[in-house]
Amino acid sequence: MGDTGSKRTRQDRRPGGNDVARLAGVSQKTVSRVFNGESNVSADTRDRVLAAAQTLGYRPNGAARALLTGRTHRLGVVALGTSHFGPSSLLVALERAARTINYALSIANSFEDDPSGLAEAVDNLLAQGVDAVILSEPVDDGDEPLVVDVPVLTLGAAPVVHAPTVLSVRAAEGGDAAAEVTRHLLELGHRTVHHIAGPQRWWAARERLQNWQDTLIAAGAEVPQAVEGDWTAARGYAAGKALARDPGVTAIFAANDEMAIGVIHALHEAGRSVPGDVSVVGFDDIPVAAHVWPPLTTVSSDNAELATVGLTYLVDFLNNPDSPPAPPPKHVHNLVVRASTSRPPTAGEEAHRA
Repeated sequence: MGDTGSKRTRQDRRPGGNDVARLAGVSQKTVSRVFNGESNVSADTRDRVLAAAQTLGYRPNGAARALLTGRTHRLGVVALGTSHFGPSSLLVALERAARTINYALSIANSFEDDPSGLAEAVDNLLAQGVDAVILSEPVDDGDEPLVVDVPVLTLGAAPVVHAPTVLSVRAAEGGDAAAEVTRHLLELGHRTVHHIAGPQRWWAARERLQNWQDTLIAAGAEVPQAVEGDWTAARGYAAGKALARDPGVTAIFAANDEMAIGVIHALHEAGRSVPGDVSVVGFDDIPVAAHVWPPLTTVSSDNAELATVGLTYLVDFLNNPDSPPAPPPKHVHNLVVRASTSRPPTAGEEAHRA
């Protein structure tokens, strides 16, 4: 009697690309295009191939594909080692978007208290053979430019990067979020807007502060001294206590929602009504923002859309490296107006409250 357990049958062998092509009714080349994330495949065909692959339990061999194509289909993401909502939600969105186009992510954290963290994180990713590097919410790493020998995608403001190709996805022209917040408050009738900034090692915090300042200057409004925060509600509360003592403060823009919530706490505690006495705006539209009292006016950044737009832009370039990069796509922030903003009090209303 033969040893039937020593031989793999046709039925129990690992399925290959030919099997997927046969079941999906397409060519093996089309299967390769789908699993390489190429854009010249219709949505219907892509769905058929992925459904056939799932039915068969097919997984492309990453090592073999890398040998054939010179690409690992792995992208490196430099992220911040933080639990703050904006960076962490963007990281989740990037991973989800990468899976849909059959790319893997390698993640290396840089940390605010490490002056060389960004460069070390990039070196760590390059050692893993990534096809490109994505800079997500970077912090300042000093005056030296960042040197990378693969293409780089930056999401928002970023340091100076020397790389073969640098791609960027930024806010849509005319729709910059911090500028829109500031204009919203000025258009309500506030004479100026006070700002609680994020830590200035963060490029995103610098960009928000700069656009707040530029918008006030363009409007001919006074530019108050900004207060630098650390993204936490506790720091917003401390800044809010100081601002609450100044009766001339009628509008506050905090660089994130947690600080804005801390500000509202301090204003309530000081007996100043929001928005009756002071309007408050945050940034990020964290899930609780709609449920504090009053519900917080804030900026919503669709991180799922940002991740999809950014990765599509990057992968299209990686698939066609000899062609000039397409014009950079734009990412739109949306101002979500809730009950924490209103017109400033009139002199009569101020006297009545006093």
